[in-house]
Amino acid sequence: MLGTNPLVFGIPTSDEYPFVIDCATSVNQRGKIEKYAREGVETPRGAVIDDKGIERTDTEGILRDMVLGKCALTPMGGAGDKMGGYKGYGWATTVELLCIALQSGPWGEDICGLDRATGKPKPMPLGHFFLAIDIEKICPVDTFKKNTGEFLAALRASKKAPTGPGRIWTAGEPENDARTERTGQGGMKVNVPLQKNMQALRDNRPGLKEKYGKLPFE
Repeated sequence: MLGTNPLVFGIPTSDEYPFVIDCATSVNQRGKIEKYAREGVETPRGAVIDDKGIERTDTEGILRDMVLGKCALTPMGGAGDKMGGYKGYGWATTVELLCIALQSGPWGEDICGLDRATGKPKPMPLGHFFLAIDIEKICPVDTFKKNTGEFLAALRASKKAPTGPGRIWTAGEPENDARTERTGQGGMKVNVPLQKNMQALRDNRPGLKEKYGKLPFE
């Protein structure tokens, strides 16, 4: 009934990068399950539940059954209410309402992206909801950036867990670090399973072989 329904916020700051958070309202998303499959590891318990109410960890089986509609991603907090699963469920529903009600759009199986009978892809007429706030109508942009920057700096400088990694990040910071590092080394590493996926996609899609005759890692 519900997708991963991400919530995304971008907030300008006085840092060299903005505060940007883009998170699914589910514990995981399909892409992460596919990543586990490439790595040959189990899916963490609590991320997926099947139609019998069993929390699944068998990654390959999960990917097969997701196509058939026999299992689903759990909301943030997991299944049930012990860890606050109702919160993720509520946020996912909020996103769905904003994305379908204003445009009278489809939902549920109509936008699952798969034909359950054949497993083949089908169009997904997804709705989206965007909201932009004109900061200048409320306060000067420089004041806003100063306020956000000071608060985020305070978070990063706050007391750290003695068993933690020794650093506190704020949203957008890890991505900026990664971009800086990868730009400096001329690009990013692509693991072998993903290389094979990219090659298969190129070789089996019309027109891609001509356009991408040789990929950078070949």
